[in-house]
Amino acid sequence: MAFATFAAGCFWHVEEAFRVIIGVKSTKAGYTGGKTKKPTYEQVCTDTTGHAEAVLIEYDPATVPYKKLLDVFFVIHDPTQVDRQGPDEGTQYRSAIFYHDENQRKAAEKALKEEQRKHDKPIATKIVPAGEFYKAEDYHQQYLMKRGRKTCGI
Repeated sequence: MAFATFAAGCFWHVEEAFRVIIGVKSTKAGYTGGKTKKPTYEQVCTDTTGHAEAVLIEYDPATVPYKKLLDVFFVIHDPTQVDRQGPDEGTQYRSAIFYHDENQRKAAEKALKEEQRKHDKPIATKIVPAGEFYKAEDYHQQYLMKRGRKTCGI
């Protein structure tokens, strides 16, 4: 098994998009990329923790290659938007790929270059090393699935 971490706006729809992919063993909504230890949702919403809403994905690379996860990442959000997605605004909604090893970093950089060719505006997605991931509160986990919804409505 391997891990991937992506931030692409509200973690509810990001988690739902990856949860249904064959080869994905588990998903966790949470916070990463900031300085505050064990942040709460309320703290992250203040835009002072530095954390992004993100999803940690455990997957089987023999079934679903990392490239496929990158493809899904770029499809489910607008990577040209800076610190926002749809009506959600703030650094917690930024676009970021948190790589877990050098192979992921290289694959992410290649995918970003390919994605840039599809857009007139510059890609805002940051590629950064994965750091501490803090699982979000239980009510955020598989939020859309528990409510029988596929999207947040963005």
